[in-house]
Amino acid sequence: MSSFLTSSTSGLGASTFAFRGWHRWRWEESQPSGIQGPRTWTLRSSLFLPVTKDTTNLQYVSHLSQRTPLVPLKLVLDLGGQYLWVDYDLDYVSSSYKPAHCKSKQCIYAGDTFACSTCKATPKPGCNNDTCSVNPGNPIGNFGMTGEIAQDVITIQSTYDGSTPGPSLTVTRFLFTCGSTALLSGLFSGAKGMVGLGRTHISLPTLLADAMGVAQKFTVCLLSSKGVVFFEDGPYVVLPRMDGSRLTSISLGWESIKINGKAVLLNVSRLSISKDGMGGTKISTSDPYTKLETSIYNAFTKAFVREATSLKMTKVASVAPFKTCFSSKGRPSTRVGPVVPMIDLVLQNESVYWRIFGANSMVQVNKDVLCLGFVDGGVNVRTSILIGGYQLEDNLLGKSMLGFSSSLLSKQTTCANFNFTSKA
Repeated sequence: MSSFLTSSTSGLGASTFAFRGWHRWRWEESQPSGIQGPRTWTLRSSLFLPVTKDTTNLQYVSHLSQRTPLVPLKLVLDLGGQYLWVDYDLDYVSSSYKPAHCKSKQCIYAGDTFACSTCKATPKPGCNNDTCSVNPGNPIGNFGMTGEIAQDVITIQSTYDGSTPGPSLTVTRFLFTCGSTALLSGLFSGAKGMVGLGRTHISLPTLLADAMGVAQKFTVCLLSSKGVVFFEDGPYVVLPRMDGSRLTSISLGWESIKINGKAVLLNVSRLSISKDGMGGTKISTSDPYTKLETSIYNAFTKAFVREATSLKMTKVASVAPFKTCFSSKGRPSTRVGPVVPMIDLVLQNESVYWRIFGANSMVQVNKDVLCLGFVDGGVNVRTSILIGGYQLEDNLLGKSMLGFSSSLLSKQTTCANFNFTSKA
C-alpha cells in the first residue's frame, strides 16, 4: 500500500551559502550510470528521495549520500522533523565537514538556535568550540539532544519529468545537525539519523526550495515496500500512466468522521485545535498506525463494529496493539482491500472528504484475523488524531496546504509504480 502527500508552504528566504550555483544548478553524476540529459536545472525537473519501509520497526527509510568521499545513508523519514540530523559518533569521516560557528550567517539563517557550544574533547565532527547548537529530536523515542549545526556535501537524485531519471545533484554546503549515537535509540538497525520535512529554515525541503527560488513543496508517496519523496512540482508519473501532481488538493481540517456514510457521534470540538493548542490532527510517519484520543477512539470503534456486524463480519479476540479484530475467513476482497465499512474523514464540507478503504483501515495480523488499524491514543493528549503511516500508504495527499487523493488502488496503481526508467 502507498500514499502520496504533497505539502506547500511559503519559502522562508533565500540562502546563497548553502548551495553550489545560486542561479544555476551544477550537476555531477556520482558514478558512471549511462544517464543522459541536459546538465542545467529546469523547473520541470524534480529532486527525489527513494523510500523503503523497514518491516520490523514499521519505519519509513529515505536514502541519500553525504560527505567527502560520499557515504550512502539510511535516514528515517520524519514529516514534522525540523532538521536532517546524522549520527556523528560512529565513523563520521569527511574532508568537507565544516561546523557552523556562532554568529555566522549559517547560524543566523538556522533561526532559533539553542546555544553557543564548546567541546573539551579533541575537535571532530559534532565536537567543536564556538558552534551554534539546536536540539535534534527522535519522535519515536520521544526525546532529543543537543547537537551542533554543520555543513557538508550531499547528493540527491533528480527526475526530468517524473518518469525519466536524471543525474545526482551535488549540494556542497548543505546545513544539517549532528546527533549522537544515543539519539538512534528506537530507530531501525542501520539508521544513521532522520530527515525532517518540517517547516524550519534548515529542513530538507526548505533548503532545496530556497535554492530554487520557489515555494516550499514536497510530495510523499509511501508504500509497504518502497516509495518516494519528490521536491518541487510534478509531473510525477505512475503506471498506468497518471500524473500524480495534478490530483485535486484539499486542506487539512476535519469536520466529522463517517462510517458507511453515517456520522460518528463524538465531541467534534476535539477535531479542531483549541486556543491552548489541544486537539486537532497531525500526520506522522513516526507512528505506524493512527492514534485517536480515547473518547474519539471509543465512539469510532463502536460505530465501526456496528457497521461491520451489518456486513456479517465476525468479531474475534483482540491482537495487540489492536483492540477491534474480526475473522477474515471468507471475507471478500477488492483492489482497494477487504470489503469492510468505509471510513470518511470529512473536511471543509460534506462533499470534501478523505475516504479510507479496507486496504488502509484493516491490518491482516495473521491468515485468519483482520484488525482495525487504529489504536487508542489515551486521554488528555495534545493531538486528538495522529494519522500514522499505515493509513497514509497508497494514497496521494494533495498539495494546496495538505490534501488527499484517497487510495491509489482504486486507480489501479500504487506508489510502487513510479517509473524512473522510461516515458511509457
